[in-house]
Amino acid sequence: MPSSIRALVVDDERYAREELIFLLSRHPRVEIVGEADSGDTAIMQAIRLQPEVVFLDVEMPKMNGIEVAAVLKELKNPPQIVFATAYPQFAADAFRVNAIDYLLKPYEEDQLAQTLNRIKVQDALETTPESSHPLGKLAIEREGEIVYLPISSILYICREGSLTRIVTKTGEHEVKLTLKELETRLSPFSFYRIHKSYLVNLLHVTRLSPWFNGAYQLEIDGYPEKLSVSRNYVKGLRAKLEH
Repeated sequence: MPSSIRALVVDDERYAREELIFLLSRHPRVEIVGEADSGDTAIMQAIRLQPEVVFLDVEMPKMNGIEVAAVLKELKNPPQIVFATAYPQFAADAFRVNAIDYLLKPYEEDQLAQTLNRIKVQDALETTPESSHPLGKLAIEREGEIVYLPISSILYICREGSLTRIVTKTGEHEVKLTLKELETRLSPFSFYRIHKSYLVNLLHVTRLSPWFNGAYQLEIDGYPEKLSVSRNYVKGLRAKLEH
């Protein structure tokens, strides 16, 4: 049996909380472990109850949802965040604190079901991090919208100046996320750092060739350029590829 999704619902409006709790309770895998009507209470409840996901309103007095999410993601075991709000203009801010979804009021049951499925996928990946056929999507911000990239389509990621470039089978995307942030997000998948500025999807590696001074060059299926592998990362990379 799949494990339940422990959920905390946060909204300063009582009827909004009750509506969302009712809709969530109709899904057998969801366990409502608590609710909160303010940001500071939400933080205390999250620490005490250890939910897998927090459904979080954005517009709240004193401490808004974006500020609460920023605190929650620094916890030892941070919950996944789903923003539930009537204000679509906060979507970009929500993405910056690693929210996995953004529900708009009034809630649509189909959209809520899709959100729960996304949580289910992440939960399954966390329990099988060494899966050789990982599933999932990476959320990135582009022109104020959130785009979900199939992780299997990503060839490599590199840091260039103040931006990070994600190279996929079909194109490239520039994001403000750091390489370290992306490395953390992609840790359940087959990605490995080959240089201080490069992160590669090992599923697409086809050849590793000696270069000079202990360094190597790496070839990726369907990509014409060779990538340099720092000698400090060669041993670990070969261990991953040859395991």
